[in-house]
Amino acid sequence: ILYSFWASSCSWRVRIALNLKDISYEIKPTSLLKTVSNHAYTPEYLEVNPMQKVPALKIDGHSLCDSVAIMHYLEQARPQPSLLPQDPVIRAKVNEIVQLICSGIQPLQNVGVLEHIGKDTSLEWAQHWISRGFSGLERILSQSAGKYCVGNELTMADICLVPQVHNARRYSNITHLFFAINIKGLIIYFRYKVDLSPYPTIVRLDKELQKMEAFKSTHPFKQPDCPPEFAKK
Repeated sequence: ILYSFWASSCSWRVRIALNLKDISYEIKPTSLLKTVSNHAYTPEYLEVNPMQKVPALKIDGHSLCDSVAIMHYLEQARPQPSLLPQDPVIRAKVNEIVQLICSGIQPLQNVGVLEHIGKDTSLEWAQHWISRGFSGLERILSQSAGKYCVGNELTMADICLVPQVHNARRYSNITHLFFAINIKGLIIYFRYKVDLSPYPTIVRLDKELQKMEAFKSTHPFKQPDCPPEFAKK
């Protein structure tokens, strides 16, 4: 069982990994918005994920949380197809890119941080940290990339890249807030409008990866809890 929120880039990473490894799973929609009934802030979900975030995965009799930890478990428990190179130097480069995205970019622009910062400065904050992270990531990828992030082998780095690029490019207007500022409790998408033109390697890789079924079928707009207005896009 995968506890997943349609708009969560962390949830998307795990969906991609499960699909690439051909592991069957059931999605249990778990919203990060308290205005939705199946949200993450319940006593029941606290037992599943003490951080009350997504994703969480119940597999092989275990309950795991944190997308990177889950991907590493899947790699060890279901080693084929492999998502980590055998060469220690190349594997380290993959993990470097994974951590740059998952520790150095995404946490700084996630829903909880932006909600805490507030409406007036959250757009500028998100744009700054995504752009700053992408500047470093572009330099790394310009040297490591082949067809994929690290050479011509699909890895965890690619799994982490696509959701983060989606975070950067999907947004265009500060008047639309993803976190639940709307008093009617409607799910609204937060938009950052990050200029991707300075990052040609990132854009090229994202375009290539988006052609793959494992990335297309797990897209946020194709999730069961995706609101109809986005599912149509």
